[in-house]
Amino acid sequence: MAAVILSITLGITYWASKRASSAVGFYAAGRQITGRQNGLAISGDYLSAASFLGIAGLIFLYGFDGFLYSIGFLVAFLTVMFLLAERMRNAGKYTIADVLSFRLNETPARAAAALGTFAVVTFYLIAQMVGAGVLIEKLVGIDFSLAVIVTGVFMLCYVIFGGMVATTWVQIVKAVLLMAGILTMSIFVLGKVGFNPIELFNRANENKGPESTFSLAPGTYLPKPLDTVSLGLALVLGTAGLPHILMRFFTVPNAQAARSSVVWAMFIIGFFYLLTTFIGFGARAFLGEGGVEAAGTGGNLAAPNLAAFLGGGEGTFGGDLFLAAIAGVAFATILAVVAGLVLSASAAFSHDIWSSIVRKGQDSEHEEVLVARVAAFGIGVIAIVIAVIGGSGLNVSFMVGLAFAVAASANFPALVLALTWRRFNTTGAIAGVVTGVVSAIFLVIVSPKVWPGADTVTGSPIGWTLNNPGIISIPLGFLGCFLGTILSKERVEERSFDELFVRSETGLGAERALEKVGA
Repeated sequence: MAAVILSITLGITYWASKRASSAVGFYAAGRQITGRQNGLAISGDYLSAASFLGIAGLIFLYGFDGFLYSIGFLVAFLTVMFLLAERMRNAGKYTIADVLSFRLNETPARAAAALGTFAVVTFYLIAQMVGAGVLIEKLVGIDFSLAVIVTGVFMLCYVIFGGMVATTWVQIVKAVLLMAGILTMSIFVLGKVGFNPIELFNRANENKGPESTFSLAPGTYLPKPLDTVSLGLALVLGTAGLPHILMRFFTVPNAQAARSSVVWAMFIIGFFYLLTTFIGFGARAFLGEGGVEAAGTGGNLAAPNLAAFLGGGEGTFGGDLFLAAIAGVAFATILAVVAGLVLSASAAFSHDIWSSIVRKGQDSEHEEVLVARVAAFGIGVIAIVIAVIGGSGLNVSFMVGLAFAVAASANFPALVLALTWRRFNTTGAIAGVVTGVVSAIFLVIVSPKVWPGADTVTGSPIGWTLNNPGIISIPLGFLGCFLGTILSKERVEERSFDELFVRSETGLGAERALEKVGA
């Protein structure tokens, strides 16, 4: 199954390699992706292995709280649609930094945006690589380090040779496969309870032990309401600051297609999480408390184990075939997400740092694309090395949570204020991004799940009791932007707020799609 999926995606990469020679082809797929295609690609980029296997596992272990977690991912796209999608497409070129540098001092604005991008991508990418190693090790049976290296090699092939065109189509193929797989599983699950969801929930609730964490009521995984709010804020606002998601809006021809792509993504992702609910509760109903140990830490293997059960049980042809299909889809899921992450990081390095800061716009398009490919290779190799050294014991959920917290605390405030606040300036952008990054990282490090302190009550050296820093670090990010702006004496802007506002709202002067990519 994995070989079939890899063959398809490598064929796409070969086809795309001829269309990724120019900068607009490499970074933005020539701006020729339609709204529907981009919606599928955003879904493929957003629905990581953590979404598919992780959420199903959380529902299997905790019930209602796992479902609540998934709602945060879905609601996030309302923020993206209403605040950023169209404005980003109209105001930017390839990266987040293009929007900030439009009206701010270019060099420091691009440096600050690149810092936010690298911080988010680093934590997210390493988490995905470690997750890939653990899953492939469990599902396929090969060594963890080899699994990480194999994932990294294919990821680099997509990005280096195919650029955004290959990455987009790999994400579309993965989204279709993922939806087909989870829809099939959901039909099988519901078929076993007469297509009655209430019966499914009742069976799941009956299938728990005396010490089980599973519950149809809230408070098992997220016992503190404040922690629930903090996590919700990080998920809802963090999505609007994820560079690999925002970069997708530069691949469509116009702002209308950008909005359309978010609507398509919301429906696809919403349907996906609805079906994930059936998978999680189905695993609890049919595998029961006895399946907890087999599901592994965090319940990540609950969905594959359920697939084997639905196919006829482990060792049967149907069970092994269904398990292989879900394992292959999980592998494709990981490859698509890490490719998008590496592409956004390489764009930040080549376009924002090398081309705009180091070469000051004097380099050729060919040189910029070459630097992007070299950067992608370097970033990919570093991620592989860290994931292998960190090993399978690295706390993946902590790193994904940190990525969302940094995106919500650093990137989101700077972007929103650059597009909406007339007085916002370069000092405010730098102060906001730095404050957001530092506060989010610090509060996660001293959180009770991470800090190995002696305090047995919270595990935190400063008495910090929340696992997610969003409720503190996001306001601090906005506060940094505000104080940096009003306390600085900077008043000169390279371009006026009015020019950016008109462009972001109307599309006048926005980047145009190529007539023909790679011709």
